[in-house]
Amino acid sequence: MTVTPLGIPRRLLEFTIDGEVARVPEGSTILDACRAAGKDVPTLCEGDTLRPKNACRVCVVEVEGARTLVPACSRKAEPGMVVRSGGERVRHSRRIVLELLASSVDLSTTPRVAGWLKEYEAKPDRFGPAAARLDEEPRVDNDLYVRDYGKCILCYKCVDACGDQWQNSFAISVAGRGFGARIAVEHDAPLTDSACVYCGNCVEVCPTGALSPKREFDMRAAGTWDESRQTETTTVCAYCGVGCTLTLHVQDNEIVGVTSPHDNPVTHGNLCIKGRFGYQHVQNRG
Repeated sequence: MTVTPLGIPRRLLEFTIDGEVARVPEGSTILDACRAAGKDVPTLCEGDTLRPKNACRVCVVEVEGARTLVPACSRKAEPGMVVRSGGERVRHSRRIVLELLASSVDLSTTPRVAGWLKEYEAKPDRFGPAAARLDEEPRVDNDLYVRDYGKCILCYKCVDACGDQWQNSFAISVAGRGFGARIAVEHDAPLTDSACVYCGNCVEVCPTGALSPKREFDMRAAGTWDESRQTETTTVCAYCGVGCTLTLHVQDNEIVGVTSPHDNPVTHGNLCIKGRFGYQHVQNRG
């Protein structure tokens, strides 16, 4: 007989969100509770495979008794807590954050941002053309993925994925301070001269497209990238015996990208260089 461990049961906490009673397991965040209640709370730096970093501040909500707005992605739910997820104070804060981000970086490939800008009536153009922007060409120094720092919002997710939370390669860090802060490898060298092992786990967690697979980057530049025409097929990586689950993204009968489900107990969304980028042999018809 096979015994399946169910884990330690967690008691339910009861509190209110926008006047409605919410019940979530102990240890859940306010963001977890909002999502369970069907409330759309925007977030950029939050990731389901990483610890919250509280960097983007788009997910802030109002908690009764708290002096300031709190990040929903990291604030744990507490019994009796009273949360307001969409009041004017919250909307004003989100509007300002979205305006600051959109005025300083290119968010054109960031999912859902266009809708949030409209929803919160954000006007990034009001800061004028002199707003601080990093006008830098994308760095294409290898055949696997591209670094476009003009789209980077400094969410630190790539740093965490490359560091002690997953890959432990520590090839990526934050260089500089203030307006000069940026994501870089050691000595800001070409990727080929760094400690990068090309697993692409940083690409997987990037929320804005600042890191993107070379295949996707080339197709976007050519105007042929179309997610509405893509299908997904789940399979198992054939390179070794670990058994990583792969999701093949296929467009026009060609594999255009590979990811892994974040809820997979083996990979948790992470892959190695072979699993993420080594798919060319599948469609080699020579």
